[in-house]
Amino acid sequence: MRKFLPWIIVGAILLIGYSWVKGFNNTAVTLDQEVKKQWGNVQTAYQRRNDLIGNLVNTVKGAADFEKSTLEAVIKARSEATKTTIDPANITPEQLAQFNQAQSGLSSALSRLLVTVEQYPDLKANQNFLKLQDELTSTENQILTARTRFNESINPYNNHVKQFPGSILAGILNFSEKPYFDAEPGAEKPVEVNFN
Repeated sequence: MRKFLPWIIVGAILLIGYSWVKGFNNTAVTLDQEVKKQWGNVQTAYQRRNDLIGNLVNTVKGAADFEKSTLEAVIKARSEATKTTIDPANITPEQLAQFNQAQSGLSSALSRLLVTVEQYPDLKANQNFLKLQDELTSTENQILTARTRFNESINPYNNHVKQFPGSILAGILNFSEKPYFDAEPGAEKPVEVNFN
């Protein structure tokens, strides 16, 4: 029995090691899939906003003397925002910042459009416009919720792949830390309200 003891010990160590690696990998894969699902929800919310903006622009175009440059800015920003795509398996902080910047440009152009609309009482009274404006507000709330849930799904994944000794396996198995969705640049500054 003594001559088999070293083999039994080696076998037990290999079995324990295999179980640990398998458990780490499977948990990392599960958490990574959750991150990808939540990123899909973020993209779906932004896609809904892009679709609504197209309808909003078409409704606003109906106002005869509406400012063309404002509409063109919204259309251009919408086009730029839809060009930026991210592979959720390989999200980098730079890609997320680029995506956030494109979406911020669209939000800014849309805000200018809605402020300009205030000068057109007929358009403000248009039921289609009012409905689209309400849907946009709802969609912005959905975007906020989707971004928050995305960040919530990142936290357990990053904890799993960054804590020792899992961090060693994460490097070997190619699981890297994922970036969080940060606030848009300048969001920490107070909003200036101007009624002119």
